[in-house]
Amino acid sequence: MANPPKSLAPNFRTPDQRPLLICFSHLRWNFVWQRPQHLMTRAQRTHDVVFFEEPIDIADGSAFIEQRKTPEGITIAIPRIPAGLDMDAQEHLIANLLGRMAADYNRTTIVKWYYTPLALPFSTGLDAKLVVYDFMDELSAFAGASPRLKRLEQALFRHAHLVFTGGHSLFEAKAAQHDDISPEPSSIDAAHFGKARSLKAEPEDQRTIPQPRIGFFGVIDERMDLELVKALAALRPQWQFVMIGPVVKIPESALPQGPNLHWLGARQYMDLPAYLSGWYAGFMPFAINDSTRFISPTKTPEFLAAGVPVVSTAITDVVRPYGVKGLVEIASEPESFVLALERAMQRPRAPWLAAVDMELARTSWDLTWQRMSQRMRQAMTKRTRQSITPAVATVQAAGHV
Repeated sequence: MANPPKSLAPNFRTPDQRPLLICFSHLRWNFVWQRPQHLMTRAQRTHDVVFFEEPIDIADGSAFIEQRKTPEGITIAIPRIPAGLDMDAQEHLIANLLGRMAADYNRTTIVKWYYTPLALPFSTGLDAKLVVYDFMDELSAFAGASPRLKRLEQALFRHAHLVFTGGHSLFEAKAAQHDDISPEPSSIDAAHFGKARSLKAEPEDQRTIPQPRIGFFGVIDERMDLELVKALAALRPQWQFVMIGPVVKIPESALPQGPNLHWLGARQYMDLPAYLSGWYAGFMPFAINDSTRFISPTKTPEFLAAGVPVVSTAITDVVRPYGVKGLVEIASEPESFVLALERAMQRPRAPWLAAVDMELARTSWDLTWQRMSQRMRQAMTKRTRQSITPAVATVQAAGHV
C-alpha cells in the first residue's frame, strides 16, 4: 500500500511522541476488510493506533487485555474477562483495563474514535483531546441489535467533538444531531481492485465453475434478499452465481441451494481481485428494509474499479450517485434484475469504463483520510482555543482587581 505524498500526511506529531488513537469497534480486525481497516491503516502513519475490540469471555482467572500487532503496525486489543458478569460489572472491569492500558502509553494526546456506541459506558472516563464518531452504519436497525443502542447513540453524539457518516443518506438523517458533522462515503483502493482487469489466473475453487459467472462478495446476513437470489438463479439456470463472504446472523440452512449457486465462504481481501477477474458481472441483491436504509456499500466502487458491470437493488447511496450517472444498473424485481444484468453484460465496455474511471479518479481512501484528518486538526484547534479563552479572560480579570 503506497504512502501518500508527505504534503498530504497530517502533522499530529508532538515534539516527542505520536498521538495515541484508540478505535472502539464492533467489527473484529480479521473479519472483513472494510472501512475501519482502510482508515485505521492510514491513521497509523501519524498515530499509534489501538484497535479495541469487543470482549471475549474466559473461563477463569483474572481479567486482562490481550494485545497483538498487525503487519500494518496496529495494536489489536481484546479485553478477556471472566464469564458470567452482569453488564455493569463487565463495563466497570473493562474501564479499569482500558485506563491502565492508556496509562502505559503515557501520551499527552489521546484520540478516541468510535464505531460502536456500546463502547461508551466503559470509555467515557478516559480523557481525550479529541473524540470522533465515525457513524458507519445504523447499528440499531441490524438484526439482534442491543436495545441500548439508540440511547447510547444519542449519548455518543453529545460526547463526540466531531462526527463523520459513512454515506450521504446517513448524513441527511443525522445532520441536525451534531454541530460538526460531515459525510465521508466509503472510498476505493482502485489500484488493488484494478488488478482484476488484467489478471488471467483464477483461484482454484472458481476455475471449474462454468461461465457466465455473476458474483457477489461481502458479508452475507439479514441485509441480503435471499428470495431474490433464489429467483435469479431459477430465472437464468445457465448463469452461475458465485457468492463470496462469511455468513453471519442467519443460519446457513437459510441459503438457497441449486446447481448454479456457489457459496464459497469468506476469502481474503488480497485475493478478491482474482475472483472478480473471472466474473461477467456483479450483483448486489440487498433487501430493502430498515437494516439497509442507510448503508453505503463499499463494494460498489470496488466492483467498478475491477471493471465488473454491476446491478443493485435500489439502495439510496448506490442510486445516488452511481445509478444516476449510469455506472450501475438499478433493479428490484427478479425479472427486471435479470434484464438489467443482461444489459450490463452486453453494453460496450470502453465508454462505460471511461466514465467509471473518471468517477473513481475523484476519490480514494488516501484522499478520504486526508479530508478526515484535516477536519480532526480543525476540531482540535477549535477545542484548544476554547480552553485557552476562559483562562485568558481569568488572567485579564485578575489584572484589574
